[in-house]
Amino acid sequence: MPAEQPVVRDVSGTSRSVSDPGASSPRARGRRAGRGRMSHGRSLVIRAALVTSVVAVLGVVGLTLTPALGKSTRTPSPRLAIGQSAAVGALFTTSGGQLATHFCTASVVASPSGDLVLTAAHCVSGHQSGPIVFVPGYANGQTPFGIWTVTKIIVDQNWQSSSNPDDDFAFLIVRRAGSSATVQSLTGAESVGIDEPTGGPVTVVAYPDGLNTPISCDNNSLSYSPTQLEFDCNGYTDGTSGGPFLISTPGSDGPGMVIGVIGGYEQGGLTPSVSYAARFGPSMAVLYRTAIAEAGP
Repeated sequence: MPAEQPVVRDVSGTSRSVSDPGASSPRARGRRAGRGRMSHGRSLVIRAALVTSVVAVLGVVGLTLTPALGKSTRTPSPRLAIGQSAAVGALFTTSGGQLATHFCTASVVASPSGDLVLTAAHCVSGHQSGPIVFVPGYANGQTPFGIWTVTKIIVDQNWQSSSNPDDDFAFLIVRRAGSSATVQSLTGAESVGIDEPTGGPVTVVAYPDGLNTPISCDNNSLSYSPTQLEFDCNGYTDGTSGGPFLISTPGSDGPGMVIGVIGGYEQGGLTPSVSYAARFGPSMAVLYRTAIAEAGP
């Protein structure tokens, strides 16, 4: 089956086809994701005046999910994480030009353009009206690195067509009016880890909808299935979708490497103590390259 051409739509409504920057094998349709971790109820459809950029990406075949082995009997609790990671922020709806409600988490990832942000695809699907903005480092009403408008959304075609939980990730291109600086130049950026091994320590930073500050928790990542990661920590309620699974990289004092974002199976999980993430594999690698190309130099 030939790969579909990626379709990119900008905010003006102009559509164009672009060449897929990578190649991967066809992926079977995964089962539809359940309710997830977006704010204001797990079945909420967030509304925003953006046009989704749909990117056709074909990947590896999804497999049946089975419980993770070797789980610890101790589930840690999170801590407040004000100022811990400038690259992590909250996604907000807006009203009358003001911040309204934060509903998901996102983080800055490395790109030549310096304006690329990563979140869960289910956070930014189904927009109808009202813009979305990204606020890195948000805490208690403070916006230390400014407010950045999402101008383009790039998702995998398998997510767009069937909400495949193995493709529950999305890249956002952001801009700040009147600013010559990029968000990456202000906050730093996470690298993106493809096919990283599981079982090692990760830190997950996210914004529960009941708090105006981020939380953070450390634990080992688990392999829930060949295509899904698991992370056990209390307190990851609605609003934490899109929160990055971060691992330390040798010799770096920056934000680290992101190997998944809360989402995927059950759109991130149905209980606050167990979170899931689609494992970054070939389809993420292609999507990342496409997002970099769309963002420009």
